[in-house]
Amino acid sequence: MHPTGDQKAPSTGETRVNGTGEARPYGSMRAAVHTSTYERPTARMVEALQGVSAATACAKLHQMGITRTFIDGPVPLHREPDVKITGGAVTLQFLPQREDVFNGAEQEDIERKTPLWGVLESIEPGDVLVVSAHGSHFTGCLGDMLVRYFKLRGGAGIVVDGRVRDAARIRALGVPVWCTGVTPHYASQTELFPSAFNVPVGVGGSLVTPGDLIVADEDGAVVVPQHKAVPLAEDSLLHQDREAFARRRLDEGGRLSDYYPLTGDGLTEYLASRPAAT
Repeated sequence: MHPTGDQKAPSTGETRVNGTGEARPYGSMRAAVHTSTYERPTARMVEALQGVSAATACAKLHQMGITRTFIDGPVPLHREPDVKITGGAVTLQFLPQREDVFNGAEQEDIERKTPLWGVLESIEPGDVLVVSAHGSHFTGCLGDMLVRYFKLRGGAGIVVDGRVRDAARIRALGVPVWCTGVTPHYASQTELFPSAFNVPVGVGGSLVTPGDLIVADEDGAVVVPQHKAVPLAEDSLLHQDREAFARRRLDEGGRLSDYYPLTGDGLTEYLASRPAAT
């Protein structure tokens, strides 16, 4: 868990020497700070949202009073019309570097002992890795080797409010990734370092807690709380069915005002077109 009050994060007891020859402790930054337990979504929750689009999920959550669910910034690295993932969130938090605490010059020795490695070791099949990187244009939060390991552990996809590197190799791996762009930098080469995993994070203006569901497609990524997943899915599938009906009528020459939004006579026509309940 996060240390609070007078509590201290676990320490390795090791020190590092900075450029002036002064020794300083690195224990708190080397410890894999994380929430030890949280509940992953059930298979029923994930399956219920498989047919729900990000746009519909976002709209329905808004109607339910949860208005900040869109992860602003990340877009698909693979620009394909059928790109979509649904799964439970595991989280990784980056924080700004500070020279007396952590700096990129020591990356080779330290980074593998930070939450960047810790979160990847925690991945289970179907997980969605959500990375808080403050919209950085310079930090390459993940690259080929890390995404490759994520895939081998069965991860479903990755959402980063920042950059990735090795874009061509990541595309070749076929792992769906949502990010704000690409960079040649490695994870701690510039202004950020990995600080904690599976803790609540702010990503693209939205709160993501471990175990939340993520629905992401070409429109972007949306956060769905577990307790809203099944009712949202049931309402969303009906909503999408209504829109499919309206789309067909418009393609057949119907007037926009008669079929979108679907109310009045258009709604009556839709209801009459549905198979009778048995």
